[in-house]
Amino acid sequence: MTWSILARDPRSGELGIAIATRFFAVGALCPRVEGGVGALSSQALLNPMLGLRGMERLRACEAPQAILDVLIAADAGRDSRQFHVLGADGAMAQHTGAACVPWCGSARAENVSVAGNMLAGPRVVEDTLAAFLAAGHLPMALRLLHAMEAGEAAGGDARGKQSAALMVASLDPYPDLDIRADDHPDPLAELRRLHAVAQERFTTFRRFLAGTDHPGVFDRAVIDSATKARAGR
Repeated sequence: MTWSILARDPRSGELGIAIATRFFAVGALCPRVEGGVGALSSQALLNPMLGLRGMERLRACEAPQAILDVLIAADAGRDSRQFHVLGADGAMAQHTGAACVPWCGSARAENVSVAGNMLAGPRVVEDTLAAFLAAGHLPMALRLLHAMEAGEAAGGDARGKQSAALMVASLDPYPDLDIRADDHPDPLAELRRLHAVAQERFTTFRRFLAGTDHPGVFDRAVIDSATKARAGR
């Protein structure tokens, strides 16, 4: 019912995920990303515990393939699951169970994993991957959006559209950007609109928030000055 893309920027270490489906609020259960740790998605007849346990193991520096092997082996519903994992070092693992609804499958390239099920056909994942690789000049969030739009143009979810989500993370345990369209006639278009809105103030404000190695900036004059400077571009 879903397809998603996990990606890593080898220059900055930035991690991102985008996902879309004909199902309500896909961003609530399927995708996870954490700066310096990794990104993953549990989908098809999803098991949210795969995401929770997968992130725990990524934090413990386990390899994606080892994580996937252990978690899938222990999952009684493994044949109905789709699960892919991307580590902070670019290593990845993919699983599509034999009982996932066709078309189902995955594609990969260095630092990027695409997987989907209940899709219009293999071109959905193929075009998603190709579009991401061709858009290296774009920032991560826009590159992910561009890739998903290409997958949508190839047919996307065979049942139609309803929800989508996009997350990008760099240094902190929480995302730099986390946007969702939970129930929308054109969820990817809504994500693009939300991304544009985020540029007005949120992305600047986010830079000043506390992280694991710094207390953040709490001088409102500094924050307001940076926001106004960006708005005046």
